[in-house]
Amino acid sequence: MEVIKNSLFCRFFAAIGHSIALGWKNSLIMKAADGLHESYEQSNTKKRLEGFMYRDDPADGSVWQRFLGLIERLLLRLGGILEQSLLYRALQLLRKFYFRVTEKSLVFGTINKLSLRRWLLLAFAMYLPMEYFFRDMLKINILASVWEELFIAAAACMVIWRTCLKRSDTFKRTSPVETAMLLFMVVGLGLMFLTRKYAYIGWAGLRAQVEYMVWFFLILRLCETKEDARFTIWAFAAVVFALSLHGCYQYVIGVPIPAHWTSQTEMSVRTRVFSITGSPNIFGSLLVLAAPTSAALIYYAKKPLWKLCFLCTTGIICLCDLFTFSRGSWVGLIVAIVIFAVFVDKRLFGFMGVAMAGILVAVPSIASRIAYLFTSDYSTASAAGGRSVRWKVGMTLLQKNSPLFGYGLGRFGGAVAMNNQVQSDIDYFYLDNYYLKTLVEMGYLGLAFFILLLLVLLVFAFRASFKAGEKHEYVRSLDPVVRNEGNDRLVCVGVLCGMCGVLTHCFFENIFEEPYMMAYFWGLAAAMIALPKALSKEERG
Repeated sequence: MEVIKNSLFCRFFAAIGHSIALGWKNSLIMKAADGLHESYEQSNTKKRLEGFMYRDDPADGSVWQRFLGLIERLLLRLGGILEQSLLYRALQLLRKFYFRVTEKSLVFGTINKLSLRRWLLLAFAMYLPMEYFFRDMLKINILASVWEELFIAAAACMVIWRTCLKRSDTFKRTSPVETAMLLFMVVGLGLMFLTRKYAYIGWAGLRAQVEYMVWFFLILRLCETKEDARFTIWAFAAVVFALSLHGCYQYVIGVPIPAHWTSQTEMSVRTRVFSITGSPNIFGSLLVLAAPTSAALIYYAKKPLWKLCFLCTTGIICLCDLFTFSRGSWVGLIVAIVIFAVFVDKRLFGFMGVAMAGILVAVPSIASRIAYLFTSDYSTASAAGGRSVRWKVGMTLLQKNSPLFGYGLGRFGGAVAMNNQVQSDIDYFYLDNYYLKTLVEMGYLGLAFFILLLLVLLVFAFRASFKAGEKHEYVRSLDPVVRNEGNDRLVCVGVLCGMCGVLTHCFFENIFEEPYMMAYFWGLAAAMIALPKALSKEERG
C-alpha cells in the first residue's frame, strides 16, 4: 500500500483531487451552500422535518399490525403442535445427520457458514441470473413458467416456519407501505372484475401488476437483523457489478445487436450492451438501481482499500450504463446522482459536470446519441412510430373507453397485451411509459392509487434513511468520506437514490414489466425500511 500511495500515478491524481477540493472549498458556490446550511440548521423547517422523520411509525398499533399479531398467535400455537410431531423430530434428526456428515467437508463447511435464511436472501439477490438459468439455459417450459411462484412460496414458508418455531419475531413488523400496497391490490382486483370481458387477460394483467410486490412483504420479514438487510443490499450490488463486467466485455467485442436498436442516423453507435437481460434499456435501469448503492459503500467502508475497491466498482457500473446507450437510464442515473449529492456529498455536482463534459468529448457516439434527440429526424421518427405517437394512441384509447376505470388490465400497452392480441382492430405495441400503461389499463382511479403507493414508499424511505443514522456520531467538520464510515444512513440513501432513478426511467420504458426489476425494486425497498427497524446481532444478544 505504501508503494502504491507513493507512486507517480497516485500522487498525480491525489494532486488533482486536492486542487479540485481546494478550489471547491474557496468557491462562491461552496460559501453560499454553507450559508444555506447554517440557516437551515437554525430554522423551524429543520425542526418540523426532523419531528416528522423521527416520529414513531404510524403502522405500529395499526389494524393491519393487530391482524398480523392474531395470525402470529395462531402460528405459534401451530408451532407448539409441530414441535411435538414426528415430522419435526424426523427433520431434526436429518439436520443433525447432515451436519455430522459434512462437518469435515471443505465445500459443505463453506456452505454451512450461511444460514438457510441467508441463502434465501442471496438467492433473491441473484434473481436475474436465476431467471436466465431457468428460462434461457435449461429451457424447460414447465419449470420456466412456475419457478418464480415456487421461489415466492419458499420464502413465505421460511417466514412461517421461523415464526411457528419462535426463531423470528418479525411477523408483526409492518410499514405504511404495506397498507398502501394492499389498497392498490384491492383496487386492481375490483377493476379486474369491472372490465371482465376477457377474464383470463384481466387476471394475467393483475398478476403482472402486483404479484412481485409480494417480495416487499417477504423481505421485510426475512431481514431479521441489520446484518441481514445489509447483506441483501450488498449481495444485490455484487451481482449487478458482475453483470456490468459482462456488459463491458460485450462492448469491447462489439456484440451484435438488432438493427432497430439504433436509427440510421446513429451509425457511430456500434453496439449496445445488455448482458443477460436481452434489453439495453432494462439493463440500464438495473445499473441505475445498483450504482448509488455501490457509491454509498465508498463512504460506508472504513478501510481505504475497500473504499478504493468500491470506487472502482461504482465507476464500472456507471461506465457500463453509458455503454447501454439507453437515454432513459442516463436521465435516471443523473437524477440518482443529484439526490445522492444533495444528501451525502455536494462536491459530486462538480465531479458530475466534469465527467459529463469529458464523456461527451471523449466518446463521440454518446454525444451523437444525445444530439439525435434535437434533430428533425428524431421528431419525424417519433411522430411516425416513436413514443409521442404511441402515447397519443394510448390516451385516445383511454378516452374512447372509460377514463376513470381504464381499458382493462392486460388489454393494452404491456407484455400481457402483446401476448394476447385478441382484437383485430387495434395495433398492439408497448407504450414505453409504465405510468401511462397503468393509466390506460387501470384508468385514473388505478393510477391514483399507484401514485399514492409510490408517494408513501418515498416518504417512508426518507424516514428510514433518517432513522438509520440516528445513533451514528456525525461530525460535520470531517470529510463526508470519513464522517459517514459505518453509517447505515448511507446504505439507505444509496437504495433510495437508485429507486428514484428507476422511477424516473419508468417515464420512458415499461421497467416494471420485467419481473426481476419489480422484485428487486420492492425487495430492496423492504430491506432498506427494515434496516432501522431491526436490531443488530449484538443488540439481540
